[in-house]
Amino acid sequence: MANSIHSIMDNLSAEAPIMANHSLYDTSLPPLPAYSLQPKPDLFPWISDLWLSLLAPVAVYWATSLFFHCIDMLDLFPQFRLHTPEEITSRNHATRYEVFRDVIVQQIIQVTTGYALAVTEPQEMIGKADYDVAVWATRIRLAQRALPGLLGLVGLNATAISKSVSASYPLLAGALAGGYYPISETASSAPSFTAWELAVAKAIYHVLIPALQYFVAIFILDTWQYFLHRLMHVNRWLYTTFHSRHHRLYVPYAYGALYNHPFEGFLLDTLGAGIGFKVTGMSLIQGTCFFAFSTVKTIDDHCGYAFPWDPLQLITSNNAAYHDIHHQTWGIKANFSQPFFTFWDQLLGTKYSGKRSNRPSDKKQAEKAQ
Repeated sequence: MANSIHSIMDNLSAEAPIMANHSLYDTSLPPLPAYSLQPKPDLFPWISDLWLSLLAPVAVYWATSLFFHCIDMLDLFPQFRLHTPEEITSRNHATRYEVFRDVIVQQIIQVTTGYALAVTEPQEMIGKADYDVAVWATRIRLAQRALPGLLGLVGLNATAISKSVSASYPLLAGALAGGYYPISETASSAPSFTAWELAVAKAIYHVLIPALQYFVAIFILDTWQYFLHRLMHVNRWLYTTFHSRHHRLYVPYAYGALYNHPFEGFLLDTLGAGIGFKVTGMSLIQGTCFFAFSTVKTIDDHCGYAFPWDPLQLITSNNAAYHDIHHQTWGIKANFSQPFFTFWDQLLGTKYSGKRSNRPSDKKQAEKAQ
């Protein structure tokens, strides 16, 4: 995972190739490759990665909202509605124009804040991937050094087992021998990594670490939003001054997902996602995907439909039916979790389990949330 120290070191080393060779103190380890850093090119030639990260979530917001809005206006799937069309008009205390206007204001704040966060990031560089993969391969090789001792603890002789399987399974024999692979020796007698070590190292570097970054960022965002959202309901002044605006929509719909007081929108959504981006050390492209996906998930949670085939509603129980309970007067003190998972509601006992409203549509969406 990237961090500021690594970024500083990368920038310092960008002017000249580097050969970091740990074989100077351990000749049994393969040498690490040289690398030379250079600025990372933009993903698309017609827009910088910076502006892509700022504008993509806005574009995704309105494209996804338009999709749900068309379904809503054309009444394509009435059987999956959580509320009737008449309730949108009769129960909501904000007009569609007011919602549209406030969302635009929040997105201006979002883009401005995102720009301020992005320009504080160091210049992204490329050219070090092979080196980083080799570092992970080295760690895998060093981990194998512990195998003989671990097997010895359970009464197994790693050396004897290695010799017995060397003819049929040379890679297994090498691992059992503590990571010593005669077949990996090159003509120059310098040790090298085996194919399986490099494959595992690449999987760690290109798949596992980015996946871990996304998981941590999601956890940070969920945690930030849960406790701040709950605080805005517990503190009367915070609720009356800021959060009550969002609850003017008793019947949520897609493009009302970011209908908030501007300060709350900055604090709850923009800053929360920004902290997740900063802490995990994502690249701009990773951040763009994270911001866009969080945007789609937030819209889906407010779409007003319980679709049985919606993947976002199937992955997690924090879906439109679950969050819609929080928008009702009888569920407003529960279901604070957003936008991804519900673990904080479950751990802290704020998942809704009270009586249902007598309104048919409320009963329907409460049942779907179970």
